[in-house]
Amino acid sequence: MTESRRAAFVDRDGTIIVDAHYISRPEQVRLVPGAADALRRLNEAGVPVVVVTNQSGIARGTITESEYARVAERVELLVREAGASIDATYYCPHHPAITGPCDCRKPGTGMFEQAADEMELDLRGSLYVGDKWRDVAPGIALGGRAILVASAETPADDLARAERDAEVAGSLGDAVIAFLSESAR
Repeated sequence: MTESRRAAFVDRDGTIIVDAHYISRPEQVRLVPGAADALRRLNEAGVPVVVVTNQSGIARGTITESEYARVAERVELLVREAGASIDATYYCPHHPAITGPCDCRKPGTGMFEQAADEMELDLRGSLYVGDKWRDVAPGIALGGRAILVASAETPADDLARAERDAEVAGSLGDAVIAFLSESAR
């Protein structure tokens, strides 16, 4: 039996790429400054980078599955061109008001548990990072390290809740440094 390893579960929109609301074309993708450097630090430390993203635009009919796939490919290309890599991407195409409840939509833990099963990951030793409370709440539920990266898109209530119940960082890079430095102790 293989030993589980910790991972970094990273939200996509607003954390790795600029949140442009329902991105449907690859040319709309812009990396958040410093995001690729943060991912590269994780790569160099041997920590798998797992993107976990809600994509309700698919259920809403705002974007198609194939448009989502092309955008996801563009994200991976830009990250790779910047010298980093993404080990896996999991996405939830649902919206509860349209498709009904599901286990995968954040703040649910379904995508994280699926990744842990498929990649033999330690959920308790992992980092959960994003710019909304729903991105980091699974980390608390699963016993990991939850760090909210405050952005212009972060609701004030999410920030206040993270300050109370999780951690807050100024950037993905700051969150990664905090995670890796604690892990090195």
